[in-house]
Amino acid sequence: MSIPVMLVSMSPFIMVVAVVWIAFNASTQRRKATLTVIEAAIRDGQSMTPDTIRALGMPRKDGNGDLKGGAILLAIALSLLLLGWAVSAEADEDVFNIMSAIASFPGLIGLVLIGFGLMNRPKDEVAAQ
Repeated sequence: MSIPVMLVSMSPFIMVVAVVWIAFNASTQRRKATLTVIEAAIRDGQSMTPDTIRALGMPRKDGNGDLKGGAILLAIALSLLLLGWAVSAEADEDVFNIMSAIASFPGLIGLVLIGFGLMNRPKDEVAAQ
């Protein structure tokens, strides 16, 4: 197999890596620039309130990151189970067993993340519910 043919066949995978790298690099550069501005302001003696820092572009940390990630992983596990069920209707029944074993990985990780998200909620948020 020649090099150009290999590059063409690998291009979808290379593209995914390139898109993720570009997005990650851009967000890192933006965060570095914002931190440089905050550092210079503090060095000059200006007080920085959380509202000012947010106005400069620093994202607010969302406490639901674990819950969102866990829910997404559970949805992926459910979709893998449904895929295995749909394919096993047409093909061999072993397909469902294989797909359920594959689905157990994101499903169990999703359950753990949801557990972490529920345990790490602030006390005032739990009392409000």
